[in-house]
Amino acid sequence: MQASAFQWDAWYEKVGGRSIKIDAVDDYLQQIYQDQYQRLDGPVNATVQPFTPTEAASLIKSKAIALGADMVGVCEVEPSDVYNGREVSERFAIAVGQKMLWRAFQTVPSHESAVECLRIYFTLGEIIIALAQFIRDLGYPCKIEHPIGDSDLLHIPIGLKAGFGELGRHGSIIHPQWGPLFRMGSIVTDMVMEIDHPIDAGIAKFCDNCRACRIYCPAKAIPDERDPTAGKDHLGNDRYIVDTAKCFPYFAKYNYCSMCLPVCVYNHKEWARDFEGHETKLWPNLIMEEPPPAVNPRPDKNPNPLES
Repeated sequence: MQASAFQWDAWYEKVGGRSIKIDAVDDYLQQIYQDQYQRLDGPVNATVQPFTPTEAASLIKSKAIALGADMVGVCEVEPSDVYNGREVSERFAIAVGQKMLWRAFQTVPSHESAVECLRIYFTLGEIIIALAQFIRDLGYPCKIEHPIGDSDLLHIPIGLKAGFGELGRHGSIIHPQWGPLFRMGSIVTDMVMEIDHPIDAGIAKFCDNCRACRIYCPAKAIPDERDPTAGKDHLGNDRYIVDTAKCFPYFAKYNYCSMCLPVCVYNHKEWARDFEGHETKLWPNLIMEEPPPAVNPRPDKNPNPLES
């Protein structure tokens, strides 16, 4: 068995363990690891159905939306999209996203917001498992990159190339319609599809002027300026680098935090409205606790596990 791309359990141990105990979160984790992870593979139809690249992309996107996805895009896999020490031989990645319910983020961090994150990891897992089997039924092998747990692919670069949005100051993608409050998974395959491309919706420029996530980050982990040594995003901008040595200890102690996402004010928070009619407010109640000490689990390396 290959080693995990990042040793999350070891990091939890370094920051004093996962001190959060939420039964619903544990239930979702158990369903993901003990059930979904046993269903990641499936039989491939011996008969290959032919499609043009445009037809293939359109079919896969339509199926993903029908299964419950809120966004789906296609890109080609590049070496920079793969964790160090891992290999992905498939040519194409299908990025799949699902939005979280705003009403669960009325108070952050909270048990409700933590459960909502795991609920989406679970439902998104069901979507990509079903989508992967749909692809296999068409005669094309594929491999699932589950939205939580061990993965060969970096989901954020895949989502950016698939046109999901732009990289925000807080290190997450901001979607023009759904904002930053969504989660991603992906599927890799050699089924030839028409690809999508990074978008420029003015979000990066917005982030340069807005500092809401930096101001309200309780761990003070979000930077004030872009870092010219951190590489470029998909639009050629210097990247913002979140200090995960500060972020993760807070995340591990206080209900998996996520405060930087609901305080984002992109597009006047149109994305934060509850379209099912529940009464909500646009600014959440923020629980700002004293941050624990910063912990870099790899002092000789970049503290950000998503950059290694």
